[in-house]
Amino acid sequence: MPDERSLSGQDRPFWETKFLGQMSREEWESLCDGCGKCCLVKLVDPETEHLAYTEVSCKLLDIGACRCTDYPNRKARVPDCVILTPDVVDHLNWMPSTCAYKLIHDGDPLPWWHPLVCGDPEMVHKAGISVRNKVTNETEVADEDLPDYIVDWPA
Repeated sequence: MPDERSLSGQDRPFWETKFLGQMSREEWESLCDGCGKCCLVKLVDPETEHLAYTEVSCKLLDIGACRCTDYPNRKARVPDCVILTPDVVDHLNWMPSTCAYKLIHDGDPLPWWHPLVCGDPEMVHKAGISVRNKVTNETEVADEDLPDYIVDWPA
């Protein structure tokens, strides 16, 4: 039986009818809900490989807008920044469970607060999903202090 996304679906939104690799650049970019969770500093315990999120953001994240301040040049300015592509989504165990790229990859629906669903780009913030007003920029935190900023809410 074919996957539902391979069926016509004329009256269904693109994220329900296409696989990630079939999306145009505009469609791909619109999947980002603007939560900013992927821009949080994450720590990995070298012994257990346990992943921990911190309430510290990348230096390029505009904490109020929850958007990268230099999106076109982010990889050059932050070498460990991961550029999301359909090929890498499956391998990123640190993606938050609310991430549209992860949800669509796994065949799950977008949540009600996602801008593509509700039509309101502020709803991700109103619903308390984003990092707005919850984080500190990494320029204000010493690396050795990062363990003091570990939180569990982003996952």
